[in-house]
Amino acid sequence: MEQEENILGTEKIGKLIRKFSIPAIISLVVNSLYNIVDQIFIGRGVGYLGNGATNIVFPIVVMSMALSFMIGDGSGSYLSLKLGEKKKKEAEFGVGNGILFGIIVSVLYCIIVSLFLSPILTMLGCTDNLRSYAIDYGRIITIGLVFAMIGSILNTLIRADGSPKYAMITMVSGAILNTILDPLFIFAFGWGVKGAAVATVIGQFITFIFNVFYIRKFKTISLTKENLKLKWNIIRKILALGVSSFITEVSFVVIIAIQNNLLGKYGEKTKFGPDIPITVLGIVMKINQILTSIIIGVSAGSQPIWGYNYGARKFDRVKKTLKIVLGTSLIISTTAFILFQTIPDKLILIFGSGNALYIEFACIAFRTYLMLCIVGGIQIPAGIFFQSIGKSRKSAILSLSRQIVFLLPAMFVCGKFWGLQGVLYSGPIADGSALVLATSFLIYEMKHLQDQNLKNEALPDDTSTNNILDKKIVITISREYGSGGRYVGRLIADKLGIKFYDKDFIEKLAEETGLSAEFIENNEQKRSILENWNNYYSEVNTSDELFIKESELIRKIAEEDSCVIIGRCSDFILKDRENTIKVFIYSDMEDRVKRATTFYHMDEKKARKEIQRIDKTRANHYKYYADREWKNPSNYDICINSDVVGVEKAADLICKMAKEM
Repeated sequence: MEQEENILGTEKIGKLIRKFSIPAIISLVVNSLYNIVDQIFIGRGVGYLGNGATNIVFPIVVMSMALSFMIGDGSGSYLSLKLGEKKKKEAEFGVGNGILFGIIVSVLYCIIVSLFLSPILTMLGCTDNLRSYAIDYGRIITIGLVFAMIGSILNTLIRADGSPKYAMITMVSGAILNTILDPLFIFAFGWGVKGAAVATVIGQFITFIFNVFYIRKFKTISLTKENLKLKWNIIRKILALGVSSFITEVSFVVIIAIQNNLLGKYGEKTKFGPDIPITVLGIVMKINQILTSIIIGVSAGSQPIWGYNYGARKFDRVKKTLKIVLGTSLIISTTAFILFQTIPDKLILIFGSGNALYIEFACIAFRTYLMLCIVGGIQIPAGIFFQSIGKSRKSAILSLSRQIVFLLPAMFVCGKFWGLQGVLYSGPIADGSALVLATSFLIYEMKHLQDQNLKNEALPDDTSTNNILDKKIVITISREYGSGGRYVGRLIADKLGIKFYDKDFIEKLAEETGLSAEFIENNEQKRSILENWNNYYSEVNTSDELFIKESELIRKIAEEDSCVIIGRCSDFILKDRENTIKVFIYSDMEDRVKRATTFYHMDEKKARKEIQRIDKTRANHYKYYADREWKNPSNYDICINSDVVGVEKAADLICKMAKEM
């Protein structure tokens, strides 16, 4: 066991949380401050219309980040996966392709935005009073997005390469420079919103330069010109790995665009007009983003603590960590709530002065929209907690529900009935609904942890009695659910006197990793669509980590002795290994239903649904990691219909192949 893993299971939890959370908090808060610093100086040097303009342009920036996160996170995950598979060359091609594709996408995105800036601003809810400021700010910011996007992609790759401190320093350096240059350009040079944009671009350029210097210092790979040749099969894989980050950011763009349009529409019918609501709520959301960043940082820093101790079945440490994180987060969110309710006028004045209506609406917005901001102290940690312990569906539901399921419909419905005030009501409605969902999930999980007992259903680890083969042969068995493929594999192992790995593989993986058998069984080979949509603060999720560990173990046991391995993409993992027989077992649906009702005691309707569900899960898992079709006969040396041949004859046929190799 590695020292770090021992620490996760033995060190004081408070000390661990501080160790892992502080770097995460710094990175997230610095990222949030980039735009807030601009708004503070713009508000004081230009006025609230300048701030309104930056709020209109903000979705353009977020969309650029969505593209760079998709490519960066996808490339980072590809790097981690390929290094885990001991495929350094493929990892190098993944990084090279990610960087080159990122350059192409960033340049194209900036060209498109520059050409169509005005209509894009209109679509994002820009008013006539805000347009000139938004165009001045947007044109310069768009030029700098090339550096921001490429720098962001490289930043993710640097973290994946094992240098998170370097990545953090480059980000902080750019933010500090931006903070220094903002007042110089806005006040001393009198450039207004253009000055803020120039300062931001220079800060992004510095981060970009530092990250480019790192390319020659990669610790795990060595990039060459050859790695920069685009391979579309690799690009597709990178995009698939990064799609969760893209969806998360794009949903934010959609929300801001709809919100701006509704604020402008209903604000125009009130004494506040359209400009004040758009400006103020944008500032309110960005201030709240600092609160959210701190809570995410605390929770994200606790991910390895939750994950390790849950896997090691140290449930008392899991619960204690959760209590500390929830307590800390609630203190942070309660402090923010008190500030939002008591001094909203002073908070808004940090971003410059405004008329009486501006201050009046700011007080209403803070007190109404963030009425239940305390909820963030529960909902955010809950989502990251479930992600950490491998409950990706619950995590995805929690992360998507507040924004997509609750907030958007509330904006439309409440806006229709109560106008501008109704749009503000959507905030506490979404927060309250998210609280109910998160609390119910947590209560159920705590009861489940209390009652959980390890079920050891594994077969004996070593079935070898009298190996009759004269060389090391590995037989991989992929099979449709209900086809009898597992039974065929066990017959082969018994007939040849070699090892058999299926349930016992889980036990062996548990020994190697320190994770519990139950945790592995609940999370292996179960990548869901929802998991692809869910991403808080990690480059590699539970499924990816398990696949890397399983791949390492499969290669290890294949080198040790002759054996039969059931499923787990073993045919793909060992595709280049000599003396490997890759088998696929299938049968007709009716025969599989009959077998399921006979051996698994299911009723016919349930059996049919379960067969379809499990086959789809296996196919998705195989497609995701092997990038090829699970049932494609060309992947295998032999495909057998177990009902036509029979399981005994199928086993005999494969044994004969093994003996004749």
